[in-house]
Amino acid sequence: MSDKESKDVILQKDDGVAILWLDRSGEKVNTLSVKTLDVFSKLLDELENDTEVEAVVLISKKEDNFIVGADLDVLQTFDKKEDAQKASKDGNDLLTRVSKFPKPFVAAINGTTMGGGLEVALACHYRIVTDHPKTVLALPEVKLGLLPGGGGTQRLPRLIGIQKALGLMLTGRSVYPYKAKKIGLADEIIHPHGLLQAAKNTAKRLVNKPYKRKNRMSFVEKALESTPLTRSIIYRTAKKQVMGQTYGNYPAPLKILDCVKQGMRTSINKGLEIESQKFGALVVSPESKQLVNLFFAMNASKKNPLQEHVKKSENIGILGAGLMGAGIANISATKGIRAILKDISLEAANNGFKSVYKDISIKCKKRIYTPFEKDTIVSKVFPTEEYESLRNTDLVIEAVFEDLDLKRKVLAETEAVVREDCIFASNTSSLPITDIAAEAKHPERVIGMHYFSPVPKMPLLEIITTDKTADWVTATAYDLGVRQGKTVIVVGDGPGFYTTRILAPLMNEAICLLEEGAKIEDIDRNMKLFGYPVGPITLLDEVGLDVAAHVTDVMNELFSKRGVTGSNVAHKITKAGFKGRKNKKGFYLYSGKKGKNKKINSDIYQFFGEKSRKDFDREEMQSRIALMMVNEAAVCLQDGILKSPRDGDLGAILGLGFPPFRGGPFRYVDTVGADKIVATLESLQNKHGVRFTPAPILQEYAKGNKKFYSE
Repeated sequence: MSDKESKDVILQKDDGVAILWLDRSGEKVNTLSVKTLDVFSKLLDELENDTEVEAVVLISKKEDNFIVGADLDVLQTFDKKEDAQKASKDGNDLLTRVSKFPKPFVAAINGTTMGGGLEVALACHYRIVTDHPKTVLALPEVKLGLLPGGGGTQRLPRLIGIQKALGLMLTGRSVYPYKAKKIGLADEIIHPHGLLQAAKNTAKRLVNKPYKRKNRMSFVEKALESTPLTRSIIYRTAKKQVMGQTYGNYPAPLKILDCVKQGMRTSINKGLEIESQKFGALVVSPESKQLVNLFFAMNASKKNPLQEHVKKSENIGILGAGLMGAGIANISATKGIRAILKDISLEAANNGFKSVYKDISIKCKKRIYTPFEKDTIVSKVFPTEEYESLRNTDLVIEAVFEDLDLKRKVLAETEAVVREDCIFASNTSSLPITDIAAEAKHPERVIGMHYFSPVPKMPLLEIITTDKTADWVTATAYDLGVRQGKTVIVVGDGPGFYTTRILAPLMNEAICLLEEGAKIEDIDRNMKLFGYPVGPITLLDEVGLDVAAHVTDVMNELFSKRGVTGSNVAHKITKAGFKGRKNKKGFYLYSGKKGKNKKINSDIYQFFGEKSRKDFDREEMQSRIALMMVNEAAVCLQDGILKSPRDGDLGAILGLGFPPFRGGPFRYVDTVGADKIVATLESLQNKHGVRFTPAPILQEYAKGNKKFYSE
């Protein structure tokens, strides 16, 4: 046995097998950089000419990752599409060499394998994956406004079929080990401890007996992919779905489709050439630039600015076992945090527990978790009706109804039981934390932790601090949020904090348009065309019109000080029995299983004047609604509710669906120009009133030609 070290890659030889250990120096994860690929290329030269080497195993020395993707810092340096295209071509040339290497190449995969990392594995002749909980495979480039630029658009459809490959590349969806084996993405599954030996055994076996891979496509999939005519049906259907979801705002999915279509129609070499060309164009596109900025902002938010003040929070209490409380218990238990789930009755608490159990069981059936892991997770959730069960908790999260008196009551009852150093966090969407803590014995230990519904899926956690909140309390809440897998922002206290505060004027403007005669479907469609995932009217139904009415009451005092009066129509609609999706009657009428079928509820127009509706200019409608959110975000930064533009962009995108490709309210202002934003707001102010008055900070930035971001 012999070893040879080279930067980022360590070559070890063992009984005719070359083992290439990936180990990016000074980093927790392996990423693909130009230097790494250079080293890899030189090693291929050596291995190809080494007569003692019969086969090669590619494996990672990192504990829980194979290769997490390309080095995005390098991608950000490309100003010309030709430079990015060349980088893709060089990578493709290298991986084509791996795919045609005269000696068997085995990828031994343990942990996260994303993007370029999966493309490296796809170029190998055989792929073994471990059943480690962190083993996950994906081509998530589309989420960054990119396409797989290392052969993914060509090798993946040839390996698992066009339909499955498009399903993965167009969504960036993750694949877990057993699913990977089932669809043919992985050839074998092994326990992590046996990975190296299994890879060496396989490599030696392949020397004398090349692997014959079984086609795992279904009969229908084979039939649809067998002729150019039937393939065209696949491409048309996929394009229709993409346009239905993105409204053409994102160029990457369409370019992925084109790469697959052209490559499968011609040859893999031609496909790789097309892939590199389109990759280069996407790297320098404004959409990708903004999505990559968002990625870096999310990563930066994982670093707790008060890390030195963090105290342990291994045992948490949750008050309220409804949708929100059960969701918080779910994300806590999956991260190894014990969650005591309390409600007014054991039956109610058990219902919350059952919700967690059902979700984890479904994931177990999908083999995301093993039965042992499932049992471990659900054992972390303890349903109870007794406050006494919270005695030894480190932090208690209140998730009861949005009622100030009720929240004060449960705070007092909690303080009577818990330890002196226990934190009390309120999961409120609009009530000021200062008001909730007004009668608290220890207001310095009261904080807001605003989760978004559904908790397991929504990535944002908005932490709200008051003037009295202790630093160690903020630090500990932040730490808990990061461990729960959330992107965390910290904002100042006040009605609606940040996210609800900037959502309220957007919703109000949608209502104003209805009062002026706009059509429900036009408002929703035009805002989806602007880039929001759902229209504001649909969102009102999802949130609940009763909740919207309550938020209006909370926010009215704040906005009335600026001469802005919110519509009270939500109260009238609620009193008439229209609550939204929750009772299948709102701006839409819902029917079918889980209310998936919906149609316009024309009866609701009675609350907005005439039933007859009229058309509005699309761009003006979009400006009126979107700029209400943008302008209020600027006011929040000006008032100190926000600590930074970055937090404002993260909160708006991850919590409220502000179009990610536009970068968030502050990057949007920087892109369009503060002067143009102010000019549009002033024009709208002249037409529609004081609510469009540009924030002073926007006026200042417009006059000084300033930007919120320096880069």
